[in-house]
Amino acid sequence: MFKFRKQKKIQRIEYDASVWKPVLKCSICTGEQVAGFLNRKTGQFEERTLIRNEDELREFLDACGVDEIEKIY
Repeated sequence: MFKFRKQKKIQRIEYDASVWKPVLKCSICTGEQVAGFLNRKTGQFEERTLIRNEDELREFLDACGVDEIEKIY
């Protein structure tokens, strides 16, 4: 049994903020949440990671360097 878990190193996600916007895409039916980037000009969504809990969302926000994220459906 391990008492201590390895700390994950948060890798910074590099993106052009003038073109891409970090968003959380949520399913109305299943409640599934996927974090990714939305192209401001074309509306194209690029998936990055599945969000299963609040910790994973916080990791994504820290990696992007933002405090709040917009939800899209």
